[in-house]
Amino acid sequence: MMEQENMDYQRIADAIEYIRAHFKEQPSLEEIAGNIHLSPFHFQRLFSKWAGTSPKKFLQYISAAHAKKILREGGATLFDAAHETGLSGTSRLHDLFISIEGMTPAEYKHGGRNLAIHYSFAESTFGNIIVA
Repeated sequence: MMEQENMDYQRIADAIEYIRAHFKEQPSLEEIAGNIHLSPFHFQRLFSKWAGTSPKKFLQYISAAHAKKILREGGATLFDAAHETGLSGTSRLHDLFISIEGMTPAEYKHGGRNLAIHYSFAESTFGNIIVA
């Protein structure tokens, strides 16, 4: 059993390295799985188990981090950030930022200026929570 776990660990480490090296190409699940010689279904299940997130979400995190770096450097347009991240356009960058950061890329670029966060309180099984 230990040998199988070591093999699975190495496969996921290789997949993570592949995603980091090729995120600008926005590789598909099939491409990443093929690179480590697993079926897409088995790879998705194994990656989620070991990494705690799906391969798609991990790719989104890597892409968002790169886009944020580009936008922080100043002078870059939203189109530049989308292009340098391997996204097909600014609408994909917008969707990525909304899902990962909860704000638009323009709001991020301007340091959250004019960003409005609406919130309320609600009851949950864990007690009072804040919903933003």
